[in-house]
This record gives sequence, C-alpha cells and structure tokens, in this order.
Amino acid sequence: MSDKKVAPKSPAPEKSETKPDSKPKSTKKYQNQFSFGDPLQTKFINCLMKNGKKTLAQRILKDTFQEVHRRGQEDPLKTFELALKNATPNIEVKAKRIGGAVYQIPIEVKPKRQQSLSIRWVLEGARKKKGQPMYKRLASELIDSAAETGFAFSKKEDVHRMAQANKAFAHLARY
Repeated sequence: MSDKKVAPKSPAPEKSETKPDSKPKSTKKYQNQFSFGDPLQTKFINCLMKNGKKTLAQRILKDTFQEVHRRGQEDPLKTFELALKNATPNIEVKAKRIGGAVYQIPIEVKPKRQQSLSIRWVLEGARKKKGQPMYKRLASELIDSAAETGFAFSKKEDVHRMAQANKAFAHLARY
C-alpha cells in the first residue's frame, strides 16, 4: 500500500502541465474579429457611417467588438450576429388603402429588408443613449439585443404585436 501512496507524484506533472496552459490564457491577447471581408459587418459599417466618414465607422465597430469582449462575452462576433438575429422581424404591417379605408395589413418581411431593419433598429437604440462614446453605447445595445432586451428587440416585439393585432386583414394582402 505504500507503493500506492507514491503514486500521487504523477499528478504533480499534470499540475505543471496545466500551469503552462493557464499562463497562455492569462497572457493571451484578445484578437479582434473585425473583418473587411464580412458582408454583414460591411453593411453595418455603411449604415453606421455618417457624412462619408467610413474609417471612423470602422473604428467604432472595431472598438465595439473590443468593448463587448471586455464586458465578458467570449465571442463578440457571435454576440453581434445573435443581436442582429434577435432584432430581425419576420412579419410587419403595411398600410393599404382599399375602398376609401386604410388597413394595416400584415405581410412577411423579405430577408434583405429583415437585415436592414435589424441593423437600423440596433443603431437607433445605440444613438438614443447619451453620455457615452458611440462604441460603448453600441456594445451595450448589442449585448442587450443578444439577451433579448433593449430597444431593437422591443421594436421587433412591437412590430410583431401590431401584425398579430391586424391578422384579421391578412386576406387583403393579395389586393
């Protein structure tokens, strides 16, 4: 049995093996996932841009990814995509005049418009917040939207609620 007590020496090398693994994690630097080749990020930058200042919009998005990572999100790109997905509407209402009356008719939203609306609502939510730099406001809105809260998600819910309330007029969509 004394031989079995000597066996704990083997876990000691495992501890030394885990120490090098833990050291790179603490010294591992965050690598920003901003990419010029990603069409979603490019579209987002173009919508974020004001007065033709594209490099400023790119820097804001890059800083936003760093801020999202700093706030505890492991993968800022996945958080970004999840936030836009959560803010994406599937159905909306469209005003149509039929026989002198205006009806709010629920219609399905095409994929390109879904993306445009979700980006617009996330940016609108970030711009409404005041008192912080844009990258912090945008990071806050993205995290909120990914967690199914915030302005963009509530806007989507309002649009869906409006479409649900006017479901009775869906048969008028073909006119």
